[in-house]
Parts: sequence; structure tokens; C-alpha cells
Amino acid sequence: MAEIFGRPLAEALHRVGTLGQFARIDSFVEQEGVSRGTRRLAVLTGGGLQFDVHPDRALDIGSASLDGVPLAWLSPTGFSDPRFAEPEGRGWLRTFGGGLLATCGLDAFGPAQDEDEGSVGMHGRIGQLPATVRRCETTSTELVIEGTVRQTRVFGENLVLHRRITSAIGSTSMTVDDTVTNEGATESPHMILYHVNVGWPLLDEGVRVDIPAARVTARDDDARIGFDERYSIGAPTPGFREQVYVHEAGSESYARVTNEERGIEFTLRYSSETLPAVFEWKMTDVGHYVLGLEPANTPEIMGRAAARTSGRLPILRPNESVRYRISFETVRL
Repeated sequence: MAEIFGRPLAEALHRVGTLGQFARIDSFVEQEGVSRGTRRLAVLTGGGLQFDVHPDRALDIGSASLDGVPLAWLSPTGFSDPRFAEPEGRGWLRTFGGGLLATCGLDAFGPAQDEDEGSVGMHGRIGQLPATVRRCETTSTELVIEGTVRQTRVFGENLVLHRRITSAIGSTSMTVDDTVTNEGATESPHMILYHVNVGWPLLDEGVRVDIPAARVTARDDDARIGFDERYSIGAPTPGFREQVYVHEAGSESYARVTNEERGIEFTLRYSSETLPAVFEWKMTDVGHYVLGLEPANTPEIMGRAAARTSGRLPILRPNESVRYRISFETVRL
């Protein structure tokens, strides 16, 4: 049974006028800047975990903290209104707010490129699309947010993401359960990547990074130079060039960051049956001090055209669905 500030949940409820005193979901509409008019759901679990969900960004997760200690890196762009999205080329970077979870896909992720079907922007469109919220509820045992996001066009893909985010009352963890369905009349490419962004003060000099893998490869020359130090995090370094590594899942499917000085262990778990790889984005530049842990449904990191050429492009047939699960676990050491 969950404990709330050292008391079993049943006893804690005897001491408050409402469950919302320690566990609730607050709903906001932003009033200022590039976020003006967008929705934000602030989740308080009662166990010291707090996080924001952004319905106008595919129900992605923004700021998150444990006992007031920030867990996620937030970019200088903020979580802007989808109308500011620049889907072509590298425009994704103009509105990439960071946060604990930024979803990429649903038909492509990776670098921007031109194909016979047209231009494919960096990391796809899904993270810039608003969700229809179907459920936002605090029950006697858990907090639940559910919604759907549709990525479609005339004469093109018709892919629907159903997302369910849950956290138990009194918990320091949460789970994201996704189902992607092809509601189109023809088969569709389907690529999805979960861009999890760990930031300071959880990420800091000397933290321990653990990513079990059957095989690890470097994306490019910058990554090959840093290959032996891929799990080592140093101080912010002006001009640091990003290093990206592909970890193909082995018998264990998790990525972990342990900060003994802060007394926090953060573990990302993912369903290796449908997410067979996790990319590591090591970026320790000044102001861009972040470790990306990115489960993906294909180990092809160079985009949709490369995945098609290598025979590693996932395809969804009409009415076919695929399920994904990622969970975020935080533990006090």
C-alpha cells in the first residue's frame, strides 16, 4: 500500500479534507509568450514526484522533479503553441522544448531529407500536434491522463496515437502506454522515437550512466572519438560537439542515471519487443547540458530513407496496431 509522508494512504486520508491536498492533476491555460493559449496539466503524485503534461504537444511530458530536484533538461525555446512549428528541414529545433519526454514520429524520425513522396522534416510531426484529451482523473489509487493524437494528410498517412499516462498515488514513478494504429486504407511507414532528456542537477559531473546493450555503435566521427567515454559525464564544455550512440537491446531493456551526491537514481525502462534500440545523445555544451535516452522502434538512426534501404523500416498495415510502453522510475538512495 502506498505511503504518503510516512503514513499509509488510508491513514493519510483521515488527516486531510481532500485527496487533492497531496495528489491531484491541475489544469492550466498558459497566458504569456510562445506558450500563450496552450494547455498544461500539472501532476502531483503525493510521493514527491511532480511533472507537467502538455496536451498541445501530443501529451508529451515537460518539467519533472523529485522532492523539488529537477530531472529534465528544458530548452530555451519553451513549450510553444503548435502554430509556431516549422515542420520542414531542421525547423523542429526551433520549437524543441526538451522536457522529460518529446515524442518523435509517427512516420519518420532522424535527420531531415527529401524522398520521392516529398520532404521529410527532422524528427517528424507528432510532437507538434494537439491531443484530444479523453480522460484526466485522480482515482483512489492512481492519476490517469488519456488522449489521442492523429497524424494525417490527404493522400497520405492516417496514423493515430492513443496515449495513457499513469502514476500511482504516493509513487515516485510513472508509465506511458502508447498504441499506434494505422487507420488509413494503405500500409504506412511507422517510425517512433521517445526523446527522453535528462538534465541538471540530476545530470552532473561524475554521475553513473548504465545502458545495457547487446551491441553499441557510434553514429559518426564525433561519436567514435568519444566512444570509450560515452558513459562519462563531465562539466559543461563550450563548443562540445554532440555524440550519438546506438544501443541495440539485449536481455535487459533500461537506461539508468545514478547521482549519488544528489541521492537520486533515475531509470528509464522500455518494451524491447517493440522498441529494440535506445539511442544515447550526449550533449554537454554550455546551456545545452543534456543526456538524451531515446528508445526507438528501429535501430536505424539516419532517417526513413536509410531505414528503407537497410530493410529496417517498420510498416503498419491498414487497421494494424502496435503497442509501446516506457516507464520512468525515480528512487531515493
